[in-house]
Amino acid sequence: MSRALMIQGTGSNVGKSMLVAGLCRAARLRGLSVAPFKPQNMSNNAAVTVDGGEIGRAQALQAVAAGLPAHTDMNPVLLKPETDVGAQVIVQGRRLTTARARAYQALKPQLMGSVLESYGRLRAAHDLVLVEGAGSPAEVNLREGDIANMGFARAADAPVILAGDIDRGGVIAQIVGTQAVIDPDDAAMIAGFLINRFRGDPRLFDDGYSLISARTGWRGYGVLPWFSEAWRLPAEDAMDLAAPRRAEGLHVVCLVLSRIANFDDLDPLAQEPGVRLTMLGPGRAIPGDADLVILPGTKSTRGDLAFLRAQGWDIDLAAHVRRGGRALGICGGYQILGRLVADPMGVEGPAGAEEGLGLLDVETVMTADKRLSVARATHAATGLPFDGYEIHIGRTEGPDRARPFAFLEGKPEGAVSSDGRVAGSYLHGMFRDDAFRAAWLAEFGAASQGGYDLGVDAVLDALAAHVEAHLDVEGLFAAAR
Repeated sequence: MSRALMIQGTGSNVGKSMLVAGLCRAARLRGLSVAPFKPQNMSNNAAVTVDGGEIGRAQALQAVAAGLPAHTDMNPVLLKPETDVGAQVIVQGRRLTTARARAYQALKPQLMGSVLESYGRLRAAHDLVLVEGAGSPAEVNLREGDIANMGFARAADAPVILAGDIDRGGVIAQIVGTQAVIDPDDAAMIAGFLINRFRGDPRLFDDGYSLISARTGWRGYGVLPWFSEAWRLPAEDAMDLAAPRRAEGLHVVCLVLSRIANFDDLDPLAQEPGVRLTMLGPGRAIPGDADLVILPGTKSTRGDLAFLRAQGWDIDLAAHVRRGGRALGICGGYQILGRLVADPMGVEGPAGAEEGLGLLDVETVMTADKRLSVARATHAATGLPFDGYEIHIGRTEGPDRARPFAFLEGKPEGAVSSDGRVAGSYLHGMFRDDAFRAAWLAEFGAASQGGYDLGVDAVLDALAAHVEAHLDVEGLFAAAR
C-alpha cells in the first residue's frame, strides 16, 4: 500500500529540499519506488518536465534522487516572483495567471483540487511519496486556505516531521515555538522532529534534544550534521548562490540580477577546477580581470535591465568588451544584450519598451505565449551537439541572428556579434553537457574535468549515506502512512 511522509520546516531555507532529496535516494537504494512532491513552491529557478511543463528546480533534483524523470505532478503549484508583491502562478506546469500577494491568498483554496489530483496520481504510482512543505507552519497568518503545509497535510492525511535548522541558532525555540502557535489539530499531524545542519560534536546537544522532546511530546528522529558536499548539488534558492573561492583559473563573472532565474546553468562551471566563478552581487563593479561575463536568466527582463544599469554594470560591461573580453547572455540575459526590449502587451509588467545594452544587434518583443521544451541543439562554432531546454517568453530577431549561437531542429538559434565577443542564446543547461563544456572552455585555454551529471549522482549517494548514518531512517519510513 502506498504511504506518504511530509517534511515541514521551522522556517524557509532550513534544508527541507536537501532532506527530501536524501530520503528519496535512501528509499530508492532500499528498493522502494519513491516520488517527491511539493504542493506549492516559490522559485524562479525552474526545470522543464517530460510532460512539457515546469516545476521548481528542487523537485527536479529530488526526481533525480528518486530515479525518475521530472513531472509536473511533483510540484503542481509554482509561484515565480515578478515583483516584490506579485508572482506568476503556474498550475500543473502551465501559467494560470499573474497575481499580487493578496489576490493569491484568495486564489489558494481553488488550487487545492489540482494539488490533491497530482498527489493522488503519485500515490497511485509509487510505494512512497515524500512531501516537502513550504516556508513554515508557524506562519499562522497564512493558515487560512493553506495548501503548502498543514492545510495540505490534513487534507491528505500525511504525517509530518518538523525540521529545525540549528545553524541559524535558536533551534529549541524554533521547534517548541512552532507547537505553541499552531492549532492543536495541526500539531496532532506532527509525528516527530529532527535537527538539521549541526556543526561540531552532536553530543553537546543531547540536553537540548531531550528538552525539545519533553516540551513537545514529539519523538526525535536524529541530529543531522552539516553536509559539506551540498554546494555541488543544483541550488533552487537565490539565497544559496555561492561558488568555491579560487585564486586562479579562467575568471567567469555572473551578474546576480534581482530576479535571477535558472541560475543552476552556472553549477557545472563552478565545479571545474580550472574556472574561477564570481557570482557578482549588487554594489560591486565587474572585475577588470574577468575573461567572460555571463548575464543569466531573469523573470523580469526590463526590471533587471534597470537593475543592471543602477549598478553601473552597463558601463562596466561595455568597457569589458572594448578591452577584448567576452560576454554571454542566456535567456533574459540574451534579451538584455540586444538593442531593444519591447513589451507592448504588458506581459511582464507595465506595457512599454526599453533600450537594451546594444551589444547584440537584435530586438526582443515580449509575447504572452511561453516556450517550454527540452532541446537537442548543435553549437554553431564547434559543431558539437548538446542537450538543453527552453523556458521563455518573447521573440528575438535582428542582423546578428545571421550568426547563430546554435542550431535547433535545423533552424538558427541565438545570435553572435560581428566581432564574436558577445553571444546570446535562449538555451538553458548547455554547460551540463561534458563535451560541449570542455570545448567551450578550450576556447579560453581552460581544461575540463568532465563528469558533471555523474558527480551529482555520486553526491546524492553520499547524501543518502549521510542521512542513513545520522537519522532514524527506518523510523521515518515507518511513520509514513
